[in-house]
Formats: sequence, structure tokens, C-alpha cells
Amino acid sequence: MAVDSNKIAGFFETQLAAWPMAAANFEALGGVKVKELDVNGMPFKVQFNPARMASSGAKVDAASLKARPCFLCEKNRPEVQIGIEWNDRYTILVNPFPIFHRHLTIPDTSHTDQLIAGRIADMMGLAAELNGYTVFYNGPRCGASAPDHMHFQAGNSDFLTIAPAIENAELKTIAADGDATLSLVDTLPVKVFVIDAADHSAGERLFGRLLEAMPVPEGEREPMLNLLCYSTPAGERLVVIPRKRHRPACYGTDNGCMLISPASVDVGGVFITPRPEDFERMDQAAIASILDEVCLTAEEIGEIASHVR
Repeated sequence: MAVDSNKIAGFFETQLAAWPMAAANFEALGGVKVKELDVNGMPFKVQFNPARMASSGAKVDAASLKARPCFLCEKNRPEVQIGIEWNDRYTILVNPFPIFHRHLTIPDTSHTDQLIAGRIADMMGLAAELNGYTVFYNGPRCGASAPDHMHFQAGNSDFLTIAPAIENAELKTIAADGDATLSLVDTLPVKVFVIDAADHSAGERLFGRLLEAMPVPEGEREPMLNLLCYSTPAGERLVVIPRKRHRPACYGTDNGCMLISPASVDVGGVFITPRPEDFERMDQAAIASILDEVCLTAEEIGEIASHVR
């Protein structure tokens, strides 16, 4: 079933009217603390959001995943949580623990692992239909709290800061396929690849070439990455953020640690802090240090670019 912004707006109204817990969490967003910081020339936000404690602290080891019911499977979701079927493969849901003022979770209708291969055209198609939203994907060890169930998320596009930062940065084209181009942006605090595609199939082919050039950690099934996708006047833009670490060394709940588990939203410009002490401690230096730990350097991403065929 096709969707658009008007249909999604009505869907939100229906769900929040029927689901007091979700409605309260979305209303609470209006009062969350947010501070803005400049990190090496790129604006970042820090959001204090206690409702995200479960996600930031999620145990994603195999034993923990096996021991809990999957909250994205239809049989385990609350009865009040209804969805919109999309493309005979996904279900669009309201996320009851929001970061964005409009926050969606979009799981596969079947319980299948979080792996991105073969799904870029789907991601671009969602971004094209969800006008005004950014669709994002967290790799299994890059912020996904349900790495055992394939899902995207989406939120209002005006929230993340990386899109305007890319718009104002130098894009170095390294490959093309018809109406799609693959570029490198290595001057921001977050080093990224950008695929611009009017033709989603061509965009998927370019992503496949990039994926083959990226290293796969031992024991994993895909490279470590976060993805953001949104519409532009020229088509859909896919931002590929390669990663080299799941969580920073400071991660934890002990004294001196911070409960920061970077995902697409964080590396996309908005750090989420579920604890007040972490919100207070998070400054320019802390963000820069975390990005240095979990994302690639200009040299490292340049090495990947040199292997794109």
C-alpha cells in the first residue's frame, strides 16, 4: 500500500488517541532538554531523553536476544499498536519511545536478521513516499536494539543536522551508474559516502559496489554501518556512515562512564542521553572523542573509496 505525509499524519492521530502511553511519550518530547554544540564546524544537538534508557542500554548478545520475545514481531506487539502494510514486506508503526516528534519503526513482516543487502531500493522507496521524513538503518552492532529482526526507522527530516552539513560540504564523486552517483565527504566530523539516485535500482547497484569494498569484521555478516535516506529535488539521497566500533570506551553505567550507544541519529547529528548526568557531561570534546572512536578517519574512508570497483 502506498503512503504519503497526509496518510501518516492521520495514522499518528489515530494511534496516539488510542494509545495513552505512546501519546504521553510524544507529549513529553515537548519538554525534553536539548543543547546545541559546534563540533569542528558541524552543529550537533544533545537530547536528554529518559524514555530511551531501554534502547541505549539494550543487551544485544545472542543469549539476551534469545531470552526475550521480539518486540517487533506482530504476535508480541501491544494490541493497541496497529500498522500500515507497505510493499507487501514491511509494516509501518508508530514508535512509542520517540526521539523525533514524528517517529516511525518499519519492521519486516517476518522475523529475519537485520541485514541491509538487497534492501536499498526499499529504503529509497520509503523515503520517496514518506515526504518530509528521513529513513534510517542501524547495523546489527551499530545501534540496532533488535538486531534479530530487520527494520528501518523514520523521523521528521528537519531534526538531524547532517543533511545541511553535507549540502554545504564538498562532495567528491568516485563512481556513477546511470542516474546515480557515489560521492565521498571527508571534511566533516563524521566521514560519509553519499549516493544520489533518481533511479533506485541504480542506487542499489552503487551501494552494492560500495558494500563489497567495505571490510566485514570477523564473526559478522555485513560491514559496520549506519544509513540515512531522504528525498531531494534530484531524487533520493542515501548517506552511508561506515563504523569501526559498536560502542565507545566510555560506555557503561559505572562512575565516569556514559550510557551512549551511538546509532544513526547520534552520528547524524543528535546525541541521545537517557541519564541527566550524561546530558550535563556531553560537550564538544566528548562528542568529538566518541566520533573518533566509532567512525572512520579521512584516511580510513579514503582507503575504502580506493577499492570501489
